[in-house]
Formats: sequence, structure tokens, C-alpha cells
Amino acid sequence: MTDRAAARTPSPPTVSVCRGCCCGTPKVPGVDHPGQLADLRRELGRIATVRAVECLDACEQANVIVVQPSAEGRRSGGRPVWLGLVNDPDAVADITSWVRAGGPGLAEPPDILDLYVFRPSRRVQAGLEH
Repeated sequence: MTDRAAARTPSPPTVSVCRGCCCGTPKVPGVDHPGQLADLRRELGRIATVRAVECLDACEQANVIVVQPSAEGRRSGGRPVWLGLVNDPDAVADITSWVRAGGPGLAEPPDILDLYVFRPSRRVQAGLEH
């Protein structure tokens, strides 16, 4: 999908970056937290909605990023993918390349992202959907 095509997509992918009580704070040392969010916004801002969200209640996985499919991706079977311990610039680059390729339902994530995937409780998942 090109940047121009994605800009016309009624519901692009959404990348939710936890910035609550643990994620994005000095509680996770050695990470450029503002830089991580800025990189995602700079790299994906034209093709996805990138948003900082309050605590996703998965603090043991800080920093948490959730990649939600576009409308087209959801129609193709894509579901939100929760990624934890995203504390490395290479992981952010892998997320960026996956979302650029279409994200959940439209493109397979880089294999390395399997190491970051986790499944939160249903209660926590439901909170992001609202």
C-alpha cells in the first residue's frame, strides 16, 4: 500500500503506544521514550494513526505497543497484536516496516516480532477497544 492509498483509507491501522504508569517512564531505563514515540509518528504518521494512550494495564510487559488492523485488515481476519518489552530501536523499526506493509490481516509481521507478542487478559483487551 502506498502512502497516498493509505491516506485515503477510511480506517488506517492504529498503533497505540502505552505511556502510562510504567511504559514510557524512567521505570524502564535505557530507552529514549520520547524518541520512540516520535519515531513512530514520523515514520507512520501518513499511513497509520499513532497515538499515545494511558496505562494499558500490562505493566510487566513495559513498553507496550498495540498494532490494530485497518478496516481492510480486519475484513481480512486481522486482529490487534499486543507487543511487549518493546525497548529496542530495532523492534520499533520492525513494527514500522510491518505497518508500512499493511499490518495485521494484510502482511505477515517480521519473524522477530514473535518474541514480543503477548496476550493480555480479556479485560485489558476490551479496554483498548473502547
